[in-house]
Amino acid sequence: MAAEHELTPSSYIGHHLAFLEQPVGRGGFWTLNLDSLITAAVLGILGIGFLWWVVRGATSGVPNKRQAFVELACDFVDRQAKDIFHGDRKFIAPAALTVFVWVLLMNAMDFLPVDIIAWFTHFFAPHGFRIVPTADVNTTFALALSVWLLMIYFSIAVKGLGGWIHELFCTPFGIRPLWAAPLLAFFNLLFNVVEYVSKPLSHSLRLFGNMYAGEIIFLLLWMLAGAGLAGAIAAVPLGVVWAIFHILIVVLQAYIFMMLTIVYISMAHESH
Repeated sequence: MAAEHELTPSSYIGHHLAFLEQPVGRGGFWTLNLDSLITAAVLGILGIGFLWWVVRGATSGVPNKRQAFVELACDFVDRQAKDIFHGDRKFIAPAALTVFVWVLLMNAMDFLPVDIIAWFTHFFAPHGFRIVPTADVNTTFALALSVWLLMIYFSIAVKGLGGWIHELFCTPFGIRPLWAAPLLAFFNLLFNVVEYVSKPLSHSLRLFGNMYAGEIIFLLLWMLAGAGLAGAIAAVPLGVVWAIFHILIVVLQAYIFMMLTIVYISMAHESH
């Protein structure tokens, strides 16, 4: 019995990589990762709530530190949108800001020590609770799929349904000469289908891969710290260095996800 509950490196990592799952149907596909959903929802509410709180207390005079921080963030995102998208930014700039803040908060959960968090989550999730939603491919793919659907929506809204279908079959190679039109239309459609499929895949897997790898490295460092005095001495500086480097990864991945969101929606407004 003791051997059954013996803590090994594999069981330690496996426990912290286990989701709080709730089946809603038959098969693994119909399973909700409640930890990812709950954490993402709470962080979204906190992020929007913070922005609302700052805007509610904003003044036209000298801004306080909170207002100045939010204004700088909004101005930064708006400038990025302005450089890429040359149309009306009433939707794309707020959407980009929302994506950036939400993804940044979800990425930042990776800085919380998983063992300390487990002291609290163990009461209602004894088999595991993941606190980094973006280390769950379901979360990143859902975000990327939402951007993908927006891209298709704006493409149809700007060009019309007929124009969008015409673009699928007639770009990028055209359909001339007419005797080769069926073959060219086939390759045009194939090219566009590959492009449409690759966008949400690359958009989601880039963020997921970076955050999942960061989570694994943190777990390995915690294991090293528990391997004895020498391991603890080595793990402390390595953990500090990796945490500092991970700050760059957390912010950079949120920025990249935001920029790709702007690029994809901007591309939907362009005619080929």
